[in-house]
Amino acid sequence: MWYNNILETIGNTPLVKLNTITKNVPGTILAKIETTNPGNSIKDRMAVKMIEDAEKSGKLKPGGTIIEGTSGNTGMGLAMAAIIKGYKCIFTTTDKQSKEKVDALRAFGAEVIVCPTNVEPEDPRSYYSVSSRLEREVPNSWKPNQYDNLANSQAHYEQTGPEIWEQTEGKITHLVVGVGTGGTISGTGKYLKEKNPNIKIWGIDTYGSVFKKYKETGIFDKDEIYPYITEGIGEDFLPANVNFDVIDLFEKVTDKDAALMTRDIARKEGIFVGNSAGAAIGGLIQLKDKLKPEDVVVVIFHDHGSRYMGKMYNEDWLRERGFLQDEKLTAKSIIAKKESTEIVTLDTQKSVLEAINTIKSMNISQIPVTQQGMIVGKIAESDILTALLENPGLKSAPISEIMTATFPFVDLNTSIDKISSLINKENSAVLVEDASGKIEIITQYDIINAISG
Repeated sequence: MWYNNILETIGNTPLVKLNTITKNVPGTILAKIETTNPGNSIKDRMAVKMIEDAEKSGKLKPGGTIIEGTSGNTGMGLAMAAIIKGYKCIFTTTDKQSKEKVDALRAFGAEVIVCPTNVEPEDPRSYYSVSSRLEREVPNSWKPNQYDNLANSQAHYEQTGPEIWEQTEGKITHLVVGVGTGGTISGTGKYLKEKNPNIKIWGIDTYGSVFKKYKETGIFDKDEIYPYITEGIGEDFLPANVNFDVIDLFEKVTDKDAALMTRDIARKEGIFVGNSAGAAIGGLIQLKDKLKPEDVVVVIFHDHGSRYMGKMYNEDWLRERGFLQDEKLTAKSIIAKKESTEIVTLDTQKSVLEAINTIKSMNISQIPVTQQGMIVGKIAESDILTALLENPGLKSAPISEIMTATFPFVDLNTSIDKISSLINKENSAVLVEDASGKIEIITQYDIINAISG
């Protein structure tokens, strides 16, 4: 048996029992592994449904261009379907999304425009606004608008809900889903509640998003909105696909808990998933007192871990945000182990001869160069030698003429591995600003000293 094209492989994803990460949570906990879809996410389901509905209604015409604001996964589903069906794609996304997601969209031949995260949805620079403007400007184009296009929810009502009902033989008691557009939880939840009104539908939200307070009070509170790191869930507006009548409660999970739980799912269950899965399990653990041993809980694992290699699966990224505290040496601990000395700098207007004299008298090989107190470059013995061999008259010239790019700056939480990788032929040191704002320099010698100490 074979499939006629890749779109026919969407759906019928496995349900897998979790054994370790939820061992203290009552009940049977099952994960719906949506990463086995060809685009590695649950969004494949609704992407194809939205396109098919638009084709039937005549909104999407042959040879047309699909324009959408996407955090990556919906774009992947749309791009895949567009290849099979002969459409072009232009996507807008935010600078919060992982580089892997953007690169994946471009790999499928889509044009991707990255927009700022920290602006209002109505702002002309937002990824919502830019996609709407492009739809008006590009001939023969169509914007799916996954947030308000009810084909999104309908896809899950027709596919995801029935699959879960059949896979659990109707025994499911709780559905746990990270909520972004709202399509997955609303469509799946509606189907399941029609089968058994006692099934509880729990939505996972994030701090900085409006869903939880709106559900509990009916108030859309703009003061709840602020930037957050967690990807794929939460919103700063109310998408039409979020059916608050279907969702019984919302639980908020912090960025840190979501990020660390994402890694734990891979490490403890061997399931390589994205950020929203970490948030969903984090929320489930916070709600465990509401569960009984006989309950059957299904948690949606939306997308694949490969899209988060530069983020949740990168230890330096976690340390820079204070999410990871471990025994590994960091810039902070290296500085603590070295003798505190005043960093020697030279202003850009000092002459090359003054630099030579400073290097000799201080017995150092490189010096950061400042301009109005800010470090703007560096000068090393090798730079001076190269310059003077080419033009001996440069001795009286200002060092700004021969300085090179400044040493890399690192965060106090940057690991020794990252620091070592930055020290090479071009950079013999890195700079770090300590907690008091003082600039410190870390050399290869300091690293060796910290390791051996």
